[in-house]
Amino acid sequence: MINSARYFLMILFGVVFLYSCSVKKDRLVNRGYHAMTTKYNILYNGDLAYEEALFSLKENYRDNFWEILPVERIEIKVDPEKQFQVSAPIQSKQGSILDNFSIDGNVSQDSLDGGIGFTRAENKATKAIQKHSMYIQGRERNWQMDEAYIMLGKARYHDGRFVPALEAFNYILYKYPDSDKIDEAKVWREKANLRLSYDDIAIKNLKEFLAMRKGKMRKQTEADANAILAQGYINIEQYDEAIAPMKRALEMTTTNEERARYLFILGQLYAKTGKTAEAFHSFENIVKMKRKGPRSYYIHSYSQLAELGMRKVSDSTAFLKTYKKLMRNRENRGFLDVLNRQVGLFYNDVGKTDKALEYLKQAVKFGKTDEQLKAYNYLSIADIYFNSAGYAEAGSYYDSALSILPEKFRERYRLSKRRDALKEVVKYERIAHVNDSILNLVEMSDSQRLVFFQKHVEELRKEDFRKLQANLKEKNRNSNVDYFNMASFGDAVSSYMDSNEAQMQGGAKSTFYFYSTQASGYGKQEFKRKWGNRPLVDNWKWASAQTSNELSAGKNNETNTQGINTSAIVSDARYDVTIYLSKIPVDSLTIGKLRVDRDFAYFQLGSMYSEKFKKYDLSIYRFETLLAFEPKPMKRLILPSMYKLYKVYLEVNPAKAIELKALIISRYPDSRYAKLLQNVKVGEIDDLSPEQLFTNVYRVYASGDIEAAYKEVEYVLDHYDNDYISRFELLKARILARKEGLQAYKEALNFVAMAYSSTTEGKEAENLLNTEIVKLNSKSFVLNSSGDSWKIAVFSDAANRENIGVVRRSMADFAAINSQIGIKFSEDYYLANEKILVLHGFRTRQDAEKVIERLGIKAYPIEADNYVVVQIKKNWEAYVSAFTN
Repeated sequence: MINSARYFLMILFGVVFLYSCSVKKDRLVNRGYHAMTTKYNILYNGDLAYEEALFSLKENYRDNFWEILPVERIEIKVDPEKQFQVSAPIQSKQGSILDNFSIDGNVSQDSLDGGIGFTRAENKATKAIQKHSMYIQGRERNWQMDEAYIMLGKARYHDGRFVPALEAFNYILYKYPDSDKIDEAKVWREKANLRLSYDDIAIKNLKEFLAMRKGKMRKQTEADANAILAQGYINIEQYDEAIAPMKRALEMTTTNEERARYLFILGQLYAKTGKTAEAFHSFENIVKMKRKGPRSYYIHSYSQLAELGMRKVSDSTAFLKTYKKLMRNRENRGFLDVLNRQVGLFYNDVGKTDKALEYLKQAVKFGKTDEQLKAYNYLSIADIYFNSAGYAEAGSYYDSALSILPEKFRERYRLSKRRDALKEVVKYERIAHVNDSILNLVEMSDSQRLVFFQKHVEELRKEDFRKLQANLKEKNRNSNVDYFNMASFGDAVSSYMDSNEAQMQGGAKSTFYFYSTQASGYGKQEFKRKWGNRPLVDNWKWASAQTSNELSAGKNNETNTQGINTSAIVSDARYDVTIYLSKIPVDSLTIGKLRVDRDFAYFQLGSMYSEKFKKYDLSIYRFETLLAFEPKPMKRLILPSMYKLYKVYLEVNPAKAIELKALIISRYPDSRYAKLLQNVKVGEIDDLSPEQLFTNVYRVYASGDIEAAYKEVEYVLDHYDNDYISRFELLKARILARKEGLQAYKEALNFVAMAYSSTTEGKEAENLLNTEIVKLNSKSFVLNSSGDSWKIAVFSDAANRENIGVVRRSMADFAAINSQIGIKFSEDYYLANEKILVLHGFRTRQDAEKVIERLGIKAYPIEADNYVVVQIKKNWEAYVSAFTN
């Protein structure tokens, strides 16, 4: 009877279960079954996968505290290839909500149960919708479906697929207007809009939503809505507008983590908008939270307070006490880079650069995860070295910073320019230092050189001895042998050698740098031969307590008792004074080259220190040292150095500037520099910008009117003086090349290279002197040329001006008639009041001569390369003489 009742109940339960599985029947049991299964089975497992993936996403995220923090503490990476995909398409049912929603065939059960992280959460939400949606007569009867769609949208959002996520949230708003998840869906929809860069749309929708639902929704949802609205304003850089919704979000949030984050963002917004007091108050509130909020906000709030002025307070003792207490706290070990940086900056502010460097280098050492903080530490160290003229070290740290900083960093260009300039400074400093050292040796007498290098060798020996002591101590730390209290250093070395040899025979391998059997035997023999058994005391070399027995022992040791062939062993060249002496140059050409390079390095350093870095004291030292050299530096350096030294003295010592000006004018009255110093007409020209002036002058030059271009550039140089003037000087050099020839061009380039050596134009002029001028100088006439480009040239000057008109007309007419075969006529500038009439386009010399005979004019055929030589060297007479002979 009992068994029958049991079977009956089981059958009844099975029937009810099967009956309740239908999603097409709107009955209480059906609704309860599908809602319960959706919530406690599918969505529960999906929620576990979602929370685990979200935790991992947040755990791997590193905030950039140097910019305004985003509201969401996550970084979502978007894969362009799948940003519009769905992990598992949703299969629709007849008359279901899914008729028009991501329909793509049948999906297997295994595909919906698989995946990890957000993919698994999305699959679970999809499975819940497919298996348990009860969309009957235009209404959804399973009240867990809106939860499924929320999970579906959130999973896609955090997986970087914002368009499919937006679709899911919009379906909730469209199909579930009475759901209690409407407010949450609207907030998530605007999050997706912000991620899609639809900032204006998100701001508009959130403002309308908050106006309608303010105070009528859950506090956390309202906090999220206000925070997202603030993020929208931050995205479009309307920081003032972002403050009010961020304050509202701070009031409404229910979690301490968000409260700390919102306070930090609010402090950053206040600081960005210049409201220092309010920013200070926000960061102080985070500090007061202590352990209620994440440690990162707590420590970085101290950092922000220091930047806002806490570091500059008069009570430095309290500041240091606070920060050193923070550094001792074990909880702050992960933030020692931040704390050490602030202490370092404090010491830099009060002028203690050594302490500042110590702490900043500690900050770099402890910086492991925050790459941008490490880059800022490098920059701070580089700036300290730069300001104290440690340019080599500064350049290295600028390199390190630039290797880390992002490409779009706003100051990257300025730092790159400074780094490049520092490379030049380091290069010329090295040249100056090395050449100075060699030239000092050249100037010494033989006895002075010998003493100098003997001292150098003794220093090397002492350093090697210190290294040996350290090695002995390290290698025998656990040994009972006391090497340092032995009677002599020779015994110590011998004892250590013997122990080391025993180790090597036993199979152990020594790491000491000269340990081979041959080298060790030679070392012991050589030491005792030269020094004997000296006692191991200070100043052992000068100890006089040597017995005759020790001396004889030293002599006896000249023979190799161990059978080592010492003649085959080469002594350490570092201790050989004669090698150093032999390397001192004696050739006058080599010495002269050293002086030239040294002088030019001094000139470049003086220019760069004054013009690029405003280090006037270093610039004065370089220029004055250069002018005081004996023998005197090259002539091309003396006058530019005096002129630049004058400009430096204008900044620091006007009285000396006046003296130097008078000296330049009296000693070099006809120089360009003297004219610059006597110029009293400098000023603005017609209120035109430098770029407009340069364009106007260059346009005249390009038109071929050389005389007019020269007058205009001279007028500008006489009436204008600023940082742009070097461009006009280089243009003047090019004009002079056309106007007066190669020699004038060379002199003008030399002036630009010297007077404006640190500018782009100065470097270009120096390059032209070393390349183009050399090539042009090497050009000469080739009279029997077989080239395929010939011209007919007629020289015109004041002497034949009356008759030249007929020649010009005949040549122009011939060019017009034969233009179809490439014949052209031009009237080229040669010198003032002198021109060359030219017919271009002949293939051979014979063709040119036939046309000359036909026209009946006094002209000369000239190959194109020879014509270039005539124009650059202004040697028409030389060509005519060579041609006629």
